[in-house]
Amino acid sequence: MAPTINAPSRRRYSGRVRPADPSSRTEQCPVAAFFDVDNTIIRGASSFHLAVGLYRRGFFRNWDLLRFGVHQARYRLFGENKHQIDELRQQALEIMRGHSVAEVTAIAEDIYDEVLCLRIYPGTQRLLDQHVAAGHSVWLVTATPIEIAGLLARRLGATGGLGTIAEHADGYYTGRLVGDMLHGEAKAAAVRALAEERGINLAASYAYGDSLNDVPILSAVGRPCAINPEGRLRRYAAEVGWPVREFRGHRRNARRGVNAASLAGAAWAGGLVIRAIRRSFRAP
Repeated sequence: MAPTINAPSRRRYSGRVRPADPSSRTEQCPVAAFFDVDNTIIRGASSFHLAVGLYRRGFFRNWDLLRFGVHQARYRLFGENKHQIDELRQQALEIMRGHSVAEVTAIAEDIYDEVLCLRIYPGTQRLLDQHVAAGHSVWLVTATPIEIAGLLARRLGATGGLGTIAEHADGYYTGRLVGDMLHGEAKAAAVRALAEERGINLAASYAYGDSLNDVPILSAVGRPCAINPEGRLRRYAAEVGWPVREFRGHRRNARRGVNAASLAGAAWAGGLVIRAIRRSFRAP
């Protein structure tokens, strides 16, 4: 059974917070809802779509895009893999080195309008809206950069975002992280720190995620719920009695659609590389 959203009933943070509205910095709300982003709110990996947008603007090479495409396919087919995520993170940091924060943020705004807004699960958006209407603070918690987390939170009407911090100096990315990637147990630690800072009652709060790697954040609250879960999380949720919400339509049809979309995405990325190689051989 899906959790019922009740009206509002009441620990320090390290800077991963990106409020959707500056006024939210002083907001105190005892009940919160924490949403993972990829495959929970947005179909697929938001970082892949950002990578495509950056590629089209000349940020990196065709081979880089192919690697991102393969990662997207693996993620959609099999769920998250920490080794792959760490590898992708390092590649992304190298690509971003020397680019300005303002430039990347502006591109992310365009990518939201062009792609991401079309990939939001309507069911998750309705659930998020219900929490807002109930007076809860709503936070997106994601491994994507804090700039993207804040953008998504603002566009979706959430209170703010918690994300990975890519170091920048004088407005330009250095290619290093501040702290670690916001993933797995790091998400739960960030949520607990935010709760302490803002007086959030975690026992009365909600969390939503799609992957087994979201178990720490789901376990940190009193009202966890698996959304569009991968197989491992679905089995775990059944074992511990967590509710499950499915916003992908009929599960069998949804799985077929995911597989097709994943393979098509990898083929598309590979096609871009092949065409680029052909053009290079034809060039005088």
